[in-house]
Amino acid sequence: MNKNHLFTALVTGGSSGIGKAIALKLAEEKYKVVNADVIEPAYTHCNIRYISCDVSKSSDVTNLFTSVKNDLGTLGILVLNAGKGNHELLAEGDPEKWQDVVNLNIMGTLRCIRAFVPQMLENKKGDVVIISSVSSGKAHTYGGVYSASKAAIDMISETLRIETEPHIRVTTVKPGTAATGFFKNSGRKDYYPDASLTAENIAEDVWYAINKPPGTSINTIVTRPTGQLF
Repeated sequence: MNKNHLFTALVTGGSSGIGKAIALKLAEEKYKVVNADVIEPAYTHCNIRYISCDVSKSSDVTNLFTSVKNDLGTLGILVLNAGKGNHELLAEGDPEKWQDVVNLNIMGTLRCIRAFVPQMLENKKGDVVIISSVSSGKAHTYGGVYSASKAAIDMISETLRIETEPHIRVTTVKPGTAATGFFKNSGRKDYYPDASLTAENIAEDVWYAINKPPGTSINTIVTRPTGQLF
């Protein structure tokens, strides 16, 4: 990969679902993409490099930053997508599983911001896209911990926008239920099984946001299946 390439992106959690769709979209648009994920992807693309990384671990993020800096230089695009959910009642669930959600969804996002945004600020340009959820604004049974983590992500994203303006554009993308493996992986299999929203739809949202003219920002995008109530 060309260290001086002007179009370099990092996507966390890019091996499957929404992250995969975003990584492939950027790669197809000729970006050099780093996919940072704990799971090796089942797909390949000449413009995508996979780096094994658990963003909830400080040492992994440090190694990721060093590798990206040495091979590619400063990022132009940082997409913070890695996350997980759970499906438990607050009075019955396992706090250790909740801690895993907090460590990945919140601390993983914060660790990547702390690692990569300073160089963007030095260059006075860059885009940060944070994948949140419509659940961030809606309490619902069995989803308290996940929703709370995404509400925190929304606050982090808005704070980052304020702290880095006018040089960094920060966009929060809040999908509704998409036809990915998310609900199956979180333990819930019966929620919008035929969702019309796809991972590729969200990738197009990301592409739209980062292609606004200089000096123009899309700060929040909410995309739902038309039939979803919240």
